[in-house]
Amino acid sequence: MAARSTAALAEVKRDVERLGGRPLSLTLDVADYEQCRKGVEETLEYFGRLDALVNNAGVLEPISAAADADPQQWRENIEINLLGPFYMFRASAQALRSNRGRVVNISSGAAVNPIGGWSAYCAAKAGLTHLTRVVAEEEPDLTVIALRPGVVETQLQTLIREKGSVGMKPEKVAYFKDLKTGGHLEPPAVPARAAAWLALHAPREWSGEYVEYDDPRISEPAKAVFGDENCLD
Repeated sequence: MAARSTAALAEVKRDVERLGGRPLSLTLDVADYEQCRKGVEETLEYFGRLDALVNNAGVLEPISAAADADPQQWRENIEINLLGPFYMFRASAQALRSNRGRVVNISSGAAVNPIGGWSAYCAAKAGLTHLTRVVAEEEPDLTVIALRPGVVETQLQTLIREKGSVGMKPEKVAYFKDLKTGGHLEPPAVPARAAAWLALHAPREWSGEYVEYDDPRISEPAKAVFGDENCLD
């Protein structure tokens, strides 16, 4: 597992160890190809093989109309949300081919449904979803999936509630706030369970698909393998 946040990684590492796993925790920035390449090298040295890649890193900002967006923030969004998954795949492609592996790209409903104020995020996730299809076409030995994770209780949702009024329509901000107050945000473990199942078991014939985390084809077998959403409590 790799991320920029060492504190969050340490917490997840403890959970994995408690459950009997032997995790490798790497601090890296997916927007830097060299860091991605070194991260894959360290992973192969530690585990000896690579069976799956889950591209989950993502940022939302800038929250602004495209005409007013900060160009540097827009670029950084694309670097993390689109170039990052490309870099990670590019660095791991050969190792994945050796095991007929799987790639799960965490996409978004914003990839297909435009949301005002999220121009960079929407464009990046749309690009990632289509990149999934392209790589599936190019790599017949791999299974490459784009996953919509739903609306999840993460820092991204906190950001929308705190800063969304700057660049989003009031009714859209109110919608996301209502999801929170109404208890309709998914716990992170629910889409994570779907992503983990896809990384391990996604059928080859699904390669190139954009799938929903709550699709019964995914949610039911994932629940059977990993238990309910409170399995880490």
